[in-house]
Amino acid sequence: MEDTKDYEDPANRKTGLVKSQAHPVLKAFLCGSLSGTCSTLLFQPLDLVKTRLQTQQNCVHNGSARVGMVTVFINVIRTEKLLGLWKGVSPSFARCIPGVGLYFSSFFSLKQRFFSERSPSALESVFLGAGARTVAGVCMLPVTVVKTRFESGRFSYGSVSGALCSMYRTEGLRSLFSGLTATLLRDAPFSGIYVLFYTQSKKSLPPELVSAPCLPLLNFSCGIVAGVLASLATQPADVVKTRVQVSPGKLGGTKEAIVYIFRTQGVVGFFSGAVPRCLRRTLMAAMAWTVYEQLMAKMGLKS
Repeated sequence: MEDTKDYEDPANRKTGLVKSQAHPVLKAFLCGSLSGTCSTLLFQPLDLVKTRLQTQQNCVHNGSARVGMVTVFINVIRTEKLLGLWKGVSPSFARCIPGVGLYFSSFFSLKQRFFSERSPSALESVFLGAGARTVAGVCMLPVTVVKTRFESGRFSYGSVSGALCSMYRTEGLRSLFSGLTATLLRDAPFSGIYVLFYTQSKKSLPPELVSAPCLPLLNFSCGIVAGVLASLATQPADVVKTRVQVSPGKLGGTKEAIVYIFRTQGVVGFFSGAVPRCLRRTLMAAMAWTVYEQLMAKMGLKS
């Protein structure tokens, strides 16, 4: 780990620039937050479509009980205009900007604490990613619940803070942490699997490519592979989490949601919204990690 003492570079002194004196963990938080901002803004429409697909019930379109991603896109644009695809972006920002920052700063802290002298093994990478995501997931769950409800189109909240207050008054504190089990069953394995495949993919790259100018593209490609595998493995937990959070009072918890989905839709119901979620989570994670690692490198820190 680099020396974190404050210093000024002579070249910087000439231009009046001083190197950042922030703590490395704070730098990791800021890099993660910036990467989360970029990826959230770009891929919010996919998240909204995923939520709509997962919460539709007995929806019939032109005689067919199955509605696809393209149909939902068209319906949202037709009824809510183009900006309707970014409905829920405010709670997404409220969740992802600090949430992604918290994830990467936790990841950085854990890695420096336990693996400062060596690279983690494959199994250790799983626990490293899962541990960092658990910290971020628990802290940001209330905003995640609000985000899911905004995107579902079933609730008419005016703002994130207003939604949190309304839920607390009408449904109690427990509603702010609804879907906690399903969320952790989704997010912790996703991050663990993602970090596993991401780090192993990067290790398999030829040494001559690692220092090449195309490294960001290589990192992004490794992220795509890791994201697809992690998304598919955790899709059922995401469907359960969504149902629990948008059906207060109807579904008491994770177990009831699993039974309900299986009885009404069968096994295929646990993979509703898989395509938009896979696209969003894969692209978002790949972009977030690529931006994060580039920013950390510019700050002189090893990610």
